Amino acid sequence: MVKIKKLISIFIIFICFNIDAEESILVKISEQRLYLIDNNQIIISFPISSSFYGEGQEENSYKTPLGKHIIKEKIGSNAIQGTIFKSRINTENIAQLVKDHIDTEDDYVTSRIMWLEGEEEGFNRGGKVDSYNRYIYIHGTHEEGLIGSKASHGCIRMFNNDVIELFNRVDIGTKVDIKS
Repeated sequence: MVKIKKLISIFIIFICFNIDAEESILVKISEQRLYLIDNNQIIISFPISSSFYGEGQEENSYKTPLGKHIIKEKIGSNAIQGTIFKSRINTENIAQLVKDHIDTEDDYVTSRIMWLEGEEEGFNRGGKVDSYNRYIYIHGTHEEGLIGSKASHGCIRMFNNDVIELFNRVDIGTKVDIKS
């Protein structure tokens, strides 16, 4: 009986305080930061680069989609840091990192990929607003000098060492909330 009362108390606390026992990711575009959160506490944060074109859901807009997502797929678990991916396939080539604030002609996806799927039907899921079909990722970039500024083509870019650390800490199904 004591165990049941204790479980009920814990359950009530979770409901009343909306405590989420799972890790989740919060991306704050206004801060150009990504936060890994566990039990409503920030565990670690990383600088990011969101879209140069701003925020939005529409396909072919090159904008970063807002709203609730999950990590649908993780790609590149054994890739060498800086590895270039094309169409999510490891090319076995290593990018030369650009540490200066320079926007190159290339938009390399490097090191790791966490492919996002929208959870809000009609907003970031389905039709012409589908984040997964738009190939929206959290990924590494060779343009590390642009991290902290809006420079991507829709995805969330990270430093290569940071994206590897995040990749190793999260699972498929991890919730990702992207806010402006």
